[in-house]
Amino acid sequence: MFDQIKLSAWTAGIRDKYKLPLRVELWNGEQVDLSSEQPRVTIRVPGPGSLHYLLSPTLGNLGEAYVEGALEIEGSAADMIQIGNSLAESTGKPARHSRVASALRMVSPHTREKDAEAIRYHYDVSNEFYQEFLDPAMVYSCAYFETGDEDLATAQTKKIDHILTKIGVQPGHTLLDIGCGWGALVLRAAQKFGARCVGVTLSQNQFELARERVARAGLQDRIEIRLQDYRDVAGEFDRITSVGMFEHVGVQHLSEYFGRIDRLLAPGGVVMNHGITTTDVEQRASPWGGGEFIDRYVFPHGELAHLSTVIRTMQEGGLEVRDVENLRRHYARTCAIWTENFEAKAAHIRKLADPKTFRIWHVYLAGCAYAFAHDWISLYQIVCGKAGRDPAQMPWSRRYMYDGSGAVDLLSTRH
Repeated sequence: MFDQIKLSAWTAGIRDKYKLPLRVELWNGEQVDLSSEQPRVTIRVPGPGSLHYLLSPTLGNLGEAYVEGALEIEGSAADMIQIGNSLAESTGKPARHSRVASALRMVSPHTREKDAEAIRYHYDVSNEFYQEFLDPAMVYSCAYFETGDEDLATAQTKKIDHILTKIGVQPGHTLLDIGCGWGALVLRAAQKFGARCVGVTLSQNQFELARERVARAGLQDRIEIRLQDYRDVAGEFDRITSVGMFEHVGVQHLSEYFGRIDRLLAPGGVVMNHGITTTDVEQRASPWGGGEFIDRYVFPHGELAHLSTVIRTMQEGGLEVRDVENLRRHYARTCAIWTENFEAKAAHIRKLADPKTFRIWHVYLAGCAYAFAHDWISLYQIVCGKAGRDPAQMPWSRRYMYDGSGAVDLLSTRH
Protein backbone atom coordinates (compact mmCIF):
# COMPACT_ATOMS: atom_id res chain seq x y z
CA MET A 1 0.00 0.00 0.00
CA PHE A 2 2.80 2.41 0.94
CA ASP A 3 4.58 1.80 -2.36
CA GLN A 4 1.38 2.44 -4.29
CA ILE A 5 0.93 5.75 -2.47
CA LYS A 6 4.51 6.65 -3.40
CA LEU A 7 3.80 5.58 -6.99
CA SER A 8 0.75 7.86 -7.13
CA ALA A 9 2.84 10.81 -5.95
CA TRP A 10 5.63 9.89 -8.36
CA THR A 11 3.34 9.62 -11.40
CA ALA A 12 1.67 12.92 -10.53
CA GLY A 13 5.05 14.63 -10.41
CA ILE A 14 6.21 13.09 -13.69
CA ARG A 15 2.93 13.93 -15.42
CA ASP A 16 3.03 17.58 -14.31
CA LYS A 17 6.70 18.18 -15.17
CA TYR A 18 7.59 15.90 -18.09
CA LYS A 19 4.33 14.80 -19.73
CA LEU A 20 5.91 11.64 -21.12
CA PRO A 21 4.09 9.46 -23.70
CA LEU A 22 4.28 6.58 -21.21
CA ARG A 23 1.65 4.22 -19.83
CA VAL A 24 2.19 2.28 -16.60
CA GLU A 25 0.07 -0.84 -16.15
CA LEU A 26 -0.09 -2.36 -12.65
CA TRP A 27 -0.66 -5.99 -11.71
CA ASN A 28 -4.17 -5.16 -10.48
CA GLY A 29 -5.26 -3.85 -13.88
CA GLU A 30 -4.86 -0.17 -13.06
CA GLN A 31 -3.45 2.00 -15.88
CA VAL A 32 -1.72 5.34 -15.49
CA ASP A 33 -0.91 7.53 -18.50
CA LEU A 34 1.76 10.14 -17.89
CA SER A 35 0.53 12.52 -20.57
CA SER A 36 -2.48 13.11 -22.79
CA GLU A 37 -0.40 12.01 -25.78
CA GLN A 38 -0.85 8.51 -27.17
CA PRO A 39 1.59 6.27 -25.23
CA ARG A 40 4.68 5.26 -27.19
CA VAL A 41 6.02 3.07 -24.37
CA THR A 42 4.14 0.83 -21.95
CA ILE A 43 5.66 -0.44 -18.71
CA ARG A 44 3.87 -3.37 -17.09
CA VAL A 45 4.54 -3.94 -13.39
CA PRO A 46 3.84 -7.62 -12.67
CA GLY A 47 3.79 -7.29 -8.90
CA PRO A 48 4.48 -4.98 -5.93
CA GLY A 49 8.04 -6.26 -5.70
CA SER A 50 8.93 -4.56 -8.98
CA LEU A 51 7.72 -1.09 -8.04
CA HIS A 52 11.08 -0.03 -6.61
CA TYR A 53 12.56 -0.04 -10.12
CA LEU A 54 10.12 2.68 -11.13
CA LEU A 55 10.49 4.65 -7.91
CA SER A 56 14.30 4.81 -8.42
CA PRO A 57 14.39 4.97 -12.22
CA THR A 58 18.07 5.17 -13.14
CA LEU A 59 19.03 3.77 -16.53
CA GLY A 60 20.85 1.04 -14.65
CA ASN A 61 17.76 0.09 -12.63
CA LEU A 62 15.36 0.28 -15.57
CA GLY A 63 17.75 -1.62 -17.81
CA GLU A 64 18.21 -4.34 -15.19
CA ALA A 65 14.45 -4.60 -14.66
CA TYR A 66 13.83 -5.00 -18.40
CA VAL A 67 16.66 -7.47 -18.97
CA GLU A 68 15.82 -9.61 -15.95
CA GLY A 69 12.08 -9.55 -16.64
CA ALA A 70 11.11 -7.64 -13.50
CA LEU A 71 9.32 -5.11 -15.70
CA GLU A 72 7.72 -5.75 -19.08
CA ILE A 73 8.43 -2.83 -21.40
CA GLU A 74 6.94 -2.42 -24.86
CA GLY A 75 7.83 0.16 -27.48
CA SER A 76 10.58 0.94 -29.92
CA ALA A 77 14.06 0.80 -28.41
CA ALA A 78 14.67 4.47 -29.26
CA ASP A 79 11.49 5.51 -27.42
CA MET A 80 12.35 3.27 -24.48
CA ILE A 81 15.76 4.89 -24.12
CA GLN A 82 14.45 8.45 -24.50
CA ILE A 83 11.70 7.97 -21.94
CA GLY A 84 14.00 6.03 -19.61
CA ASN A 85 16.46 8.91 -19.68
CA SER A 86 13.70 11.38 -18.86
CA LEU A 87 12.62 9.22 -15.92
CA ALA A 88 16.21 9.05 -14.68
CA GLU A 89 16.53 12.83 -14.92
CA SER A 90 13.36 13.19 -12.85
CA THR A 91 15.13 11.77 -9.80
CA GLY A 92 17.09 15.00 -9.46
CA LYS A 93 20.23 13.03 -8.62
CA PRO A 94 23.64 13.79 -10.16
CA ALA A 95 23.91 12.44 -13.68
CA ARG A 96 27.37 10.93 -13.32
CA HIS A 97 29.19 9.16 -10.52
CA SER A 98 31.60 10.82 -8.16
CA ARG A 99 35.37 10.64 -8.52
CA VAL A 100 35.50 7.91 -5.88
CA ALA A 101 33.02 5.70 -7.73
CA SER A 102 34.89 6.24 -10.98
CA ALA A 103 38.19 5.36 -9.37
CA LEU A 104 36.72 2.11 -8.10
CA ARG A 105 35.56 1.31 -11.64
CA MET A 106 39.01 1.68 -13.04
CA VAL A 107 40.72 -0.88 -10.80
CA SER A 108 38.99 -3.78 -12.54
CA PRO A 109 41.55 -6.44 -13.52
CA HIS A 110 42.88 -6.56 -17.07
CA THR A 111 44.80 -9.81 -17.28
CA ARG A 112 45.06 -11.81 -20.47
CA GLU A 113 42.54 -14.28 -19.05
CA LYS A 114 40.02 -11.63 -17.96
CA ASP A 115 40.29 -9.74 -21.25
CA ALA A 116 39.79 -12.91 -23.28
CA GLU A 117 36.79 -13.85 -21.14
CA ALA A 118 35.22 -10.42 -21.64
CA ILE A 119 35.76 -10.57 -25.41
CA ARG A 120 34.20 -14.02 -25.63
CA TYR A 121 31.20 -12.85 -23.60
CA HIS A 122 30.47 -9.98 -25.97
CA TYR A 123 31.49 -11.29 -29.38
CA ASP A 124 30.79 -15.01 -29.22
CA VAL A 125 26.98 -14.76 -29.00
CA SER A 126 26.98 -16.21 -32.52
CA ASN A 127 28.09 -15.02 -35.92
CA GLU A 128 24.55 -15.38 -37.24
CA PHE A 129 23.30 -13.08 -34.46
CA TYR A 130 25.60 -10.27 -35.61
CA GLN A 131 24.84 -10.89 -39.26
CA GLU A 132 21.21 -9.92 -38.65
CA PHE A 133 21.90 -6.25 -37.89
CA LEU A 134 25.38 -5.53 -39.28
CA ASP A 135 26.22 -4.86 -42.93
CA PRO A 136 27.11 -7.82 -45.20
CA ALA A 137 30.84 -7.37 -44.49
CA MET A 138 30.08 -7.56 -40.73
CA VAL A 139 31.88 -4.38 -39.73
CA TYR A 140 31.12 -3.84 -36.05
CA SER A 141 32.40 -0.27 -35.62
CA CYS A 142 31.52 3.29 -36.57
CA ALA A 143 30.73 3.76 -40.27
CA TYR A 144 31.74 6.84 -42.27
CA PHE A 145 29.02 8.87 -44.02
CA GLU A 146 30.28 11.48 -46.46
CA THR A 147 26.79 12.84 -47.09
CA GLY A 148 24.62 11.04 -44.53
CA ASP A 149 22.57 9.43 -47.31
CA GLU A 150 24.71 6.31 -47.77
CA ASP A 151 23.36 2.91 -46.86
CA LEU A 152 25.22 1.07 -44.10
CA ALA A 153 27.24 -1.20 -46.39
CA THR A 154 28.51 1.74 -48.44
CA ALA A 155 29.34 3.76 -45.33
CA GLN A 156 31.29 0.87 -43.81
CA THR A 157 33.34 0.40 -46.96
CA LYS A 158 34.03 4.15 -46.99
CA LYS A 159 35.13 3.95 -43.35
CA ILE A 160 37.67 1.23 -44.10
CA ASP A 161 38.95 3.07 -47.17
CA HIS A 162 39.12 6.29 -45.14
CA ILE A 163 41.31 4.57 -42.55
CA LEU A 164 43.61 2.87 -45.04
CA THR A 165 43.96 6.08 -47.06
CA LYS A 166 44.69 8.14 -43.94
CA ILE A 167 47.59 5.91 -42.99
CA GLY A 168 48.88 5.70 -46.56
CA VAL A 169 48.77 1.95 -47.13
CA GLN A 170 50.80 1.00 -50.20
CA PRO A 171 51.25 -2.30 -52.11
CA GLY A 172 53.65 -4.52 -50.22
CA HIS A 173 53.18 -2.81 -46.86
CA THR A 174 52.79 -5.07 -43.85
CA LEU A 175 49.68 -4.24 -41.83
CA LEU A 176 48.67 -5.43 -38.37
CA ASP A 177 44.98 -5.10 -37.44
CA ILE A 178 44.54 -5.39 -33.66
CA GLY A 179 41.06 -6.68 -32.95
CA CYS A 180 40.34 -7.65 -36.54
CA GLY A 181 36.73 -8.71 -36.02
CA TRP A 182 35.43 -10.80 -38.88
CA GLY A 183 38.22 -9.64 -41.18
CA ALA A 184 36.65 -6.84 -43.23
CA LEU A 185 39.55 -4.40 -42.89
CA VAL A 186 42.36 -6.83 -43.70
CA LEU A 187 40.39 -8.18 -46.65
CA ARG A 188 39.98 -4.68 -48.06
CA ALA A 189 43.61 -3.78 -47.31
CA ALA A 190 44.85 -6.80 -49.25
CA GLN A 191 42.36 -6.64 -52.12
CA LYS A 192 42.32 -2.91 -52.89
CA PHE A 193 45.53 -1.58 -51.33
CA GLY A 194 47.89 -4.53 -51.89
CA ALA A 195 48.97 -4.94 -48.27
CA ARG A 196 50.20 -8.10 -46.55
CA CYS A 197 48.14 -8.39 -43.40
CA VAL A 198 47.96 -9.99 -39.98
CA GLY A 199 44.69 -9.76 -38.07
CA VAL A 200 44.42 -10.78 -34.42
CA THR A 201 41.31 -11.41 -32.33
CA LEU A 202 40.45 -13.10 -29.03
CA SER A 203 37.04 -14.26 -30.27
CA GLN A 204 36.87 -17.87 -31.46
CA ASN A 205 33.81 -17.14 -33.58
CA GLN A 206 35.45 -14.17 -35.28
CA PHE A 207 38.67 -16.12 -35.82
CA GLU A 208 36.93 -19.01 -37.54
CA LEU A 209 34.72 -16.93 -39.80
CA ALA A 210 37.50 -14.47 -40.70
CA ARG A 211 39.72 -17.37 -41.77
CA GLU A 212 36.88 -18.80 -43.87
CA ARG A 213 36.36 -15.43 -45.56
CA VAL A 214 40.08 -15.10 -46.31
CA ALA A 215 40.14 -18.58 -47.84
CA ARG A 216 36.98 -17.87 -49.83
CA ALA A 217 38.68 -14.76 -51.25
CA GLY A 218 41.82 -16.77 -52.11
CA LEU A 219 44.00 -14.45 -50.03
CA GLN A 220 45.69 -16.93 -47.67
CA ASP A 221 49.06 -15.86 -49.09
CA ARG A 222 48.42 -12.21 -48.15
CA ILE A 223 46.36 -12.42 -44.95
CA GLU A 224 46.95 -14.33 -41.75
CA ILE A 225 44.22 -14.41 -39.09
CA ARG A 226 45.37 -15.31 -35.58
CA LEU A 227 43.57 -16.15 -32.34
CA GLN A 228 46.09 -14.13 -30.37
CA ASP A 229 46.46 -11.43 -27.73
CA TYR A 230 48.04 -8.27 -29.18
CA ARG A 231 50.59 -8.41 -26.34
CA ASP A 232 51.94 -11.64 -27.83
CA VAL A 233 52.42 -10.35 -31.37
CA ALA A 234 56.05 -10.10 -32.51
CA GLY A 235 57.76 -8.42 -35.44
CA GLU A 236 57.51 -5.05 -37.17
CA PHE A 237 54.71 -3.64 -39.28
CA ASP A 238 54.60 -0.71 -41.68
CA ARG A 239 51.03 0.08 -40.71
CA ILE A 240 48.96 -0.76 -37.63
CA THR A 241 45.21 -0.33 -37.18
CA SER A 242 43.15 -0.73 -34.03
CA VAL A 243 39.44 -0.25 -34.66
CA GLY A 244 36.98 -0.47 -31.77
CA MET A 245 39.39 -2.43 -29.59
CA PHE A 246 41.22 -0.13 -27.16
CA GLU A 247 38.04 0.31 -25.08
CA HIS A 248 38.85 -3.16 -23.68
CA VAL A 249 42.39 -2.29 -22.60
CA GLY A 250 41.67 -0.39 -19.37
CA VAL A 251 42.51 3.27 -18.77
CA GLN A 252 45.38 2.42 -16.45
CA HIS A 253 46.97 0.25 -19.15
CA LEU A 254 46.77 2.63 -22.10
CA SER A 255 50.40 3.75 -21.85
CA GLU A 256 51.49 0.10 -22.00
CA TYR A 257 49.13 -0.54 -24.89
CA PHE A 258 50.45 2.32 -26.99
CA GLY A 259 54.00 1.42 -25.97
CA ARG A 260 53.43 -2.05 -27.36
CA ILE A 261 52.11 -0.57 -30.59
CA ASP A 262 55.19 1.67 -30.81
CA ARG A 263 57.48 -1.36 -30.50
CA LEU A 264 55.56 -3.18 -33.25
CA LEU A 265 55.66 -0.18 -35.59
CA ALA A 266 58.46 -0.09 -38.15
CA PRO A 267 60.57 3.07 -38.53
CA GLY A 268 58.55 5.49 -40.65
CA GLY A 269 55.39 3.50 -39.91
CA VAL A 270 51.93 4.90 -39.24
CA VAL A 271 49.23 3.74 -36.84
CA MET A 272 45.52 4.52 -36.62
CA ASN A 273 43.57 4.17 -33.36
CA HIS A 274 39.81 4.33 -33.95
CA GLY A 275 37.90 4.15 -30.68
CA ILE A 276 35.16 5.35 -28.35
CA THR A 277 35.94 7.93 -25.70
CA THR A 278 34.00 9.50 -22.86
CA THR A 279 33.28 13.21 -23.08
CA ASP A 280 33.56 13.55 -19.30
CA VAL A 281 36.98 14.99 -18.43
CA GLU A 282 36.97 13.13 -15.10
CA GLN A 283 36.31 9.85 -16.94
CA ARG A 284 33.23 9.04 -14.89
CA ALA A 285 30.65 6.50 -16.00
CA SER A 286 27.93 7.41 -18.50
CA PRO A 287 25.05 9.43 -16.99
CA TRP A 288 22.06 8.15 -15.04
CA GLY A 289 23.45 4.68 -14.45
CA GLY A 290 23.97 3.83 -18.10
CA GLY A 291 27.59 2.95 -17.43
CA GLU A 292 26.66 0.37 -14.81
CA PHE A 293 24.31 -1.31 -17.26
CA ILE A 294 27.07 -1.54 -19.89
CA ASP A 295 29.57 -2.88 -17.34
CA ARG A 296 27.22 -5.54 -16.09
CA TYR A 297 25.48 -6.73 -19.22
CA VAL A 298 27.40 -5.69 -22.33
CA PHE A 299 31.14 -4.99 -21.96
CA PRO A 300 32.59 -6.45 -18.76
CA HIS A 301 35.73 -4.50 -17.77
CA GLY A 302 35.26 -2.02 -20.61
CA GLU A 303 36.57 1.46 -19.81
CA LEU A 304 36.37 4.71 -21.74
CA ALA A 305 39.11 7.31 -21.55
CA HIS A 306 38.74 11.01 -22.28
CA LEU A 307 40.44 12.23 -25.46
CA SER A 308 42.98 14.14 -23.39
CA THR A 309 43.98 10.92 -21.62
CA VAL A 310 44.27 9.07 -24.92
CA ILE A 311 46.61 11.68 -26.38
CA ARG A 312 48.71 11.82 -23.20
CA THR A 313 49.11 8.05 -23.01
CA MET A 314 49.97 7.86 -26.70
CA GLN A 315 52.84 10.25 -26.04
CA GLU A 316 53.86 8.24 -22.97
CA GLY A 317 53.90 5.15 -25.16
CA GLY A 318 56.32 6.76 -27.61
CA LEU A 319 53.87 7.91 -30.30
CA GLU A 320 53.30 11.35 -31.82
CA VAL A 321 49.71 12.34 -32.60
CA ARG A 322 49.50 13.61 -36.18
CA ASP A 323 45.78 13.83 -36.90
CA VAL A 324 42.57 13.68 -34.86
CA GLU A 325 39.08 13.42 -36.38
CA ASN A 326 35.80 13.38 -34.46
CA LEU A 327 33.21 10.97 -35.90
CA ARG A 328 30.58 11.25 -33.14
CA ARG A 329 27.81 12.11 -35.59
CA HIS A 330 28.79 9.13 -37.72
CA TYR A 331 28.52 6.69 -34.81
CA ALA A 332 25.14 8.06 -33.74
CA ARG A 333 23.91 7.33 -37.27
CA THR A 334 25.58 3.90 -37.35
CA CYS A 335 24.00 2.80 -34.07
CA ALA A 336 20.61 4.12 -35.14
CA ILE A 337 20.78 1.97 -38.29
CA TRP A 338 21.88 -1.07 -36.26
CA THR A 339 18.90 -0.49 -33.96
CA GLU A 340 16.51 -0.29 -36.92
CA ASN A 341 17.99 -3.46 -38.40
CA PHE A 342 17.76 -5.27 -35.07
CA GLU A 343 14.10 -4.41 -34.62
CA ALA A 344 13.28 -5.24 -38.24
CA LYS A 345 14.82 -8.71 -37.76
CA ALA A 346 13.57 -9.15 -34.18
CA ALA A 347 11.50 -12.27 -34.91
CA HIS A 348 14.51 -14.15 -36.27
CA ILE A 349 16.97 -12.75 -33.72
CA ARG A 350 14.75 -14.08 -30.92
CA LYS A 351 15.41 -17.56 -32.33
CA LEU A 352 19.18 -17.00 -32.27
CA ALA A 353 19.52 -15.79 -28.67
CA ASP A 354 17.89 -16.40 -25.32
CA PRO A 355 15.31 -13.81 -24.18
CA LYS A 356 17.72 -12.10 -21.80
CA THR A 357 20.39 -11.63 -24.47
CA PHE A 358 17.76 -10.32 -26.87
CA ARG A 359 16.60 -7.71 -24.35
CA ILE A 360 20.19 -6.64 -23.55
CA TRP A 361 20.94 -5.91 -27.19
CA HIS A 362 17.52 -4.39 -27.86
CA VAL A 363 18.22 -1.51 -25.48
CA TYR A 364 22.03 -1.47 -25.78
CA LEU A 365 22.15 -0.49 -29.46
CA ALA A 366 19.54 2.24 -29.04
CA GLY A 367 21.26 3.43 -25.87
CA CYS A 368 24.52 3.85 -27.77
CA ALA A 369 22.78 5.87 -30.49
CA TYR A 370 21.32 8.13 -27.78
CA ALA A 371 24.65 8.48 -25.98
CA PHE A 372 26.49 9.53 -29.13
CA ALA A 373 23.71 11.88 -30.17
CA HIS A 374 23.73 13.60 -26.75
CA ASP A 375 27.52 13.94 -26.42
CA TRP A 376 27.95 11.49 -23.55
CA ILE A 377 30.48 9.55 -25.59
CA SER A 378 32.38 10.20 -28.80
CA LEU A 379 34.48 8.48 -31.45
CA TYR A 380 37.91 9.63 -32.55
CA GLN A 381 40.23 8.45 -35.29
CA ILE A 382 43.78 9.32 -34.27
CA VAL A 383 46.71 8.91 -36.64
CA CYS A 384 50.15 8.53 -35.04
CA GLY A 385 53.77 7.90 -35.90
CA LYS A 386 56.83 7.30 -33.79
CA ALA A 387 57.69 10.38 -31.73
CA GLY A 388 60.84 12.36 -32.39
CA ARG A 389 61.08 11.60 -36.10
CA ASP A 390 61.90 13.81 -39.07
CA PRO A 391 58.81 15.95 -39.79
CA ALA A 392 59.37 15.31 -43.49
CA GLN A 393 57.65 11.97 -42.85
CA MET A 394 54.39 13.87 -42.39
CA PRO A 395 52.28 15.20 -45.28
CA TRP A 396 51.89 18.96 -45.77
CA SER A 397 48.12 18.82 -45.67
CA ARG A 398 45.15 16.52 -45.14
CA ARG A 399 44.06 16.78 -48.78
CA TYR A 400 45.17 13.23 -49.58
CA MET A 401 42.65 11.88 -47.03
CA TYR A 402 39.65 13.28 -48.87
CA ASP A 403 40.51 13.81 -52.54
CA GLY A 404 39.54 10.27 -53.53
CA SER A 405 42.94 9.39 -54.91
CA GLY A 406 43.24 6.25 -52.81
CA ALA A 407 46.43 5.13 -51.10
CA VAL A 408 49.30 7.59 -51.02
CA ASP A 409 52.93 7.20 -50.08
CA LEU A 410 53.27 9.59 -47.14
CA LEU A 411 57.01 9.77 -47.62
CA SER A 412 56.52 11.13 -51.13
CA THR A 413 55.02 14.29 -49.64
CA ARG A 414 58.27 15.45 -48.09
CA HIS A 415 59.30 17.81 -50.93
